[in-house]
Amino acid sequence: MGNPCHYALFELQPAFDLDLDQLSVRYREMARKVHPDRFADGDEAEQRRAVEQSANLNEAYQTLRSPSRRARYLLTLRGREMPLEATVQDPSFLMQQMQWREELESLQNEADLDGVITFKARLKRAQQSVNDSFSRIWEDDSQREEAERLVRRMQFLDKLSQEVRQLEERLDE
Repeated sequence: MGNPCHYALFELQPAFDLDLDQLSVRYREMARKVHPDRFADGDEAEQRRAVEQSANLNEAYQTLRSPSRRARYLLTLRGREMPLEATVQDPSFLMQQMQWREELESLQNEADLDGVITFKARLKRAQQSVNDSFSRIWEDDSQREEAERLVRRMQFLDKLSQEVRQLEERLDE
């Protein structure tokens, strides 16, 4: 992969289920040690190394703290890179996506903040369900196709969650 393994940077074994509080603590400790400002008086090579280490650490942290990015990364560690864009052969989920989008559009048109909050809670439960499913199967090579399908679901749910947060902010103003 070119860069050090994200898990190795944090002295963790590759796993989907992580203690995110522990990861955050470890990240802050490590970030202080490699922050480029600590090497401002060093030579150019030390400064460049600090910038690279800091960038690698930040990328690793961002990847590991996001369930969808962590899942994609784990699948990459277990074999081949998962394509960023793929035709989704998941008709039931496509129908669910359309229903969610229609509901979100309706909530926006009605400026229904309480409805958005309820929708957000349902979406969070859906995300947890997909995460739990992925956690159970990701290490099983015979389940690779299903794991990739779950990652695509995670990515859609991430995007939808972002849209919900943005709508919530607009309606809350």
